[in-house]
Amino acid sequence: GKNYRNFSKTSKTPRRPYEKERLDKELKLIGEYGLRCKRELWRVQLTLSKMRQTARELLTLEEGHIRRQIEGAAMLRRCLKYGLLDESKMQLDYVLSLKVDSFLDRRLQTVVLKQGLAKSIHHARVLIVQRHIRVGKQMVTVPSFMVRVSSAAHIELASTSPLGGGRPGRVKRQKLRAAEKKKSGGDEAADDEEEKKKKKTPGDSNDTH
Repeated sequence: GKNYRNFSKTSKTPRRPYEKERLDKELKLIGEYGLRCKRELWRVQLTLSKMRQTARELLTLEEGHIRRQIEGAAMLRRCLKYGLLDESKMQLDYVLSLKVDSFLDRRLQTVVLKQGLAKSIHHARVLIVQRHIRVGKQMVTVPSFMVRVSSAAHIELASTSPLGGGRPGRVKRQKLRAAEKKKSGGDEAADDEEEKKKKKTPGDSNDTH
């Protein structure tokens, strides 16, 4: 039948699902970069393979070809913007040498850990998902957010977060309320004891006479 889907797939499953070498490599990357599942890795691999395919196509054209000049320059600018390539490597040949690690290093989750805002790669993911991290003025809750070179300096704890000077979290608020309640309850009990003592003293003095 006809396919009416108006979007392309974001990830692609491997052709050979039980290849031991590939499975070990995937598991290592998932642990190192704190990924949730293999689809997150496959998504990056598909992006990289599409970029490589485009670069290979452009390299088959002549250097003066208009398509190579426009599309090639756009791809290299994008790679430079996201920190995938240095200014010294602004050639299509270097796009072919890019690896999955190059993309995973530019994820917000990895950058948060490198900047010392989190204790571990998994802690970094929790901070992002629980709305503690912002990039510039924008709150970002997606660990796979690709960080631009210009935005890397503006990653910080959100002002609304308890970690960034905002109001205390839900559990801490509950504890504070419980402590206040206990304190006020303790004060009332002390007042009751004093009143009882005052009532007892006149009766005791009459008994002595």
